[in-house]
Amino acid sequence: MTAETLAAPPRLAAWGGLRPAVPALVLGIAAWAALFHPEAAAAVRVWSQSTAYNHGFLILPIALWLLWDRRSRLAGLAPQPMPWVALAAIPVVATWLLADRLGIMEGRQLMAMTLLQLLFLGVLGRWIYWLLLGPLLYLYFLVPFGAFITPQLQNFTTDFVGWGLDLFGIPNYINSHYIQIPGGTFYVAQACAGLRFLIAAIAFSALYALLIYRSNLRRIAFIGVSLVVPVIANGFRALGIVTLGYFVGSAKAAATDHVLYGWIFFSIVILLLVLLGLPFRQDMGGWETPARPPSPPPRPGRTWLAAIAVSAVALVGPVASFGLYRAAAAEVPPAPPILSPGACRVLAASLPVPPALAAVSSAARISEQWLSCGGHGVRVVVERFSPRSDPGPILLAERHISGRVGAEDVVRAVLRANGLRWNVVETSAPTRTTAFLLWLDGQSRQTTLWYRLHQGIASLLGQRAAPLLVAVTPDPDLTGRTPDGRRQALAAIGAYLEAQPDIGAELQRLSRAGR
Repeated sequence: MTAETLAAPPRLAAWGGLRPAVPALVLGIAAWAALFHPEAAAAVRVWSQSTAYNHGFLILPIALWLLWDRRSRLAGLAPQPMPWVALAAIPVVATWLLADRLGIMEGRQLMAMTLLQLLFLGVLGRWIYWLLLGPLLYLYFLVPFGAFITPQLQNFTTDFVGWGLDLFGIPNYINSHYIQIPGGTFYVAQACAGLRFLIAAIAFSALYALLIYRSNLRRIAFIGVSLVVPVIANGFRALGIVTLGYFVGSAKAAATDHVLYGWIFFSIVILLLVLLGLPFRQDMGGWETPARPPSPPPRPGRTWLAAIAVSAVALVGPVASFGLYRAAAAEVPPAPPILSPGACRVLAASLPVPPALAAVSSAARISEQWLSCGGHGVRVVVERFSPRSDPGPILLAERHISGRVGAEDVVRAVLRANGLRWNVVETSAPTRTTAFLLWLDGQSRQTTLWYRLHQGIASLLGQRAAPLLVAVTPDPDLTGRTPDGRRQALAAIGAYLEAQPDIGAELQRLSRAGR
């Protein structure tokens, strides 16, 4: 036996070494899918509803193709299972549970994907996992992550346009995300902030880097460039639209089909990125399996042990969450939370609430009223949650009631009335104006990290009062339907609030009812 033979990795017939790992992997993946199907379902909903994440449907097929493209690297290699990887899953599960208590779905999804990565690592071993690292890490693009940077992208685009207009000598006035020029007013909406371009560019650049580069350093450098270029390119796109509006004398004419033109411009940017990366491409020959230190053949049962160990640790998080959810559902006050109409006249009430609302807040009591206030019609929805509810269902109900789920654009404002701070949300596609507040511990709250922390702790320890969600919408809502529809919608909301001088005391009464 020569030294070369000793240094070579154990090889069997093509793919033969991986066969013992396949049943264990199938079991582990099935267990993972059963445990984290809410995360998967939430991701698919975002892919369907948000144009920024429509590419999510392509990620899994691309990852599978990348794995197939690297099949020659695995020919004859034997897996070296590592059951002790289950220990690394413990902090991941703890982080998942923390994200669950704080109501951060993206955090739950990222941790669920990390557990899937640990399953592959534990069953296949570090050597095979390293050879498949690129395709496996590409699965992280299944997580619809990054929407939180939209306000920062809006700010950058607005500032970029302002800088460009000043450079061109075009008169302008910028207030928040509104840009006024002699030809009219432009609004840098969420859809125009560049998030959809940025997310799609990152997914594309990662795929491109995996295909044409062998060096991880080159891959990271190319992805880094792809993070910056789309943001700057979107700034130029917005600047071009506003500049065109100045020269044609009409903001509306310049903004026509600007989203379509944006995608055409983005396609050109992607083409430029491809051309920029081509000169640095590396040898495109077949994949080579690098040498590694010798390792013994896998012992029977270790692949099963690794899969079961990782799955058992992953089970702890969803089981604990289910127990906390059951405890919260058991403490929902039984009576429907009906606010006094104050000076308004009750037109109708819906008890029980329509299934569409009840499905969103299954662990809450909901009331729905239609009122006439000073000649304006309004719809008032009140939801009372368990004192042990985590913030996730509360914030999800708020997104549904305000129409933010699936909306093309969202504009926020603050309305102060009767000593309370109401959040006013205007959405387009669908068009809606909604005023809402979150009531907790005797005061209105904002959807900040502090609120998440407070309610997350309450979900574990309990609290004396139940959190409330109150939403007021005009009925009918004329926002966007008439030239002064927005003004009429705000007038209807204002009329309701003026007719409720004691709404703070009413909310406190409902919050403590049944406790």
